[in-house]
Amino acid sequence: MKLPPSVTLVEVGPRDGLQNEKQAVPASVKIELVHRLQAAGLKNIEVTSFVSPKWVPQMADNAEVLAGIQRIPGVRYSVLTPNMQGFEAALLSQPDEIVVFGAASEAFSQKNINCSISESMERFRPVVAAALAQGVAVRGAISCALGCPYEGEIAPERVALVARLMREMGVQHVGVADTIGVGTPRKVQAALDAALRHYPLDAVSGHFHDTYGQALANTLAALELGISSFDTSVAGLGGCPYAKGATGNVATEDVVFMLQGMGVDTGIDLEGLVDASAFISQHLQRAPNSRAATALLSRRHAN
Repeated sequence: MKLPPSVTLVEVGPRDGLQNEKQAVPASVKIELVHRLQAAGLKNIEVTSFVSPKWVPQMADNAEVLAGIQRIPGVRYSVLTPNMQGFEAALLSQPDEIVVFGAASEAFSQKNINCSISESMERFRPVVAAALAQGVAVRGAISCALGCPYEGEIAPERVALVARLMREMGVQHVGVADTIGVGTPRKVQAALDAALRHYPLDAVSGHFHDTYGQALANTLAALELGISSFDTSVAGLGGCPYAKGATGNVATEDVVFMLQGMGVDTGIDLEGLVDASAFISQHLQRAPNSRAATALLSRRHAN
């Protein structure tokens, strides 16, 4: 099996991981989390989102968080911007990259943002154009690429459609997201192959949820195709709102432990990453949702 010699991890814990937390997380804690993550070697951090605080109150401190981060050269700080209003607000905080998203499921698109897939893409077109004009990088996420809570399994052709539309409007990198965590290795490879019809290998990434315990297996399946970029979340932050009680994003620590064991370079210090995991978990008053962090913290306490 030929694997990529190195892998880039995009840390989504501060944004995707924390956005569904019921308890308010202070801006100071979010800023400290980002500082700990970059100290551990993470070079791509999804910091916050510029969405209406009415819909996502946890992200209402977006500008404060971005302003409070001590930025390190070589680290890319990205934000989610669903519309022009969000992009214009984000631009004041000078993100390195914005993220737009579109579902591969018509039913999810209708229920989530009240429009069709093609209509949702048209909404993003001016956002993408404005970002590129300002020299801001643009990453796209294809949500529900493997399954939808409303219409079940999603055909790879739908993933190809969204990838094509994103490519045509100038989105530079696209992530194939298993939003509800129902994907299994061969289905993940089919979805990634669909995106690869329109993007080169180094411009496609995987975003896997561990709802059914498949995230690491799916990561390995993506590696087999040569995919070398993945979204992960420290401490396994994030849930799956469509599967009550289920876990969400795959834990960064678990992916790093696996990759290190396979001789794949991540540039990440696992012990420092576990420190960041312990920090945010302690604030949330629960154990990390990461097997590797749990084992390594137990070993520390035993010693």
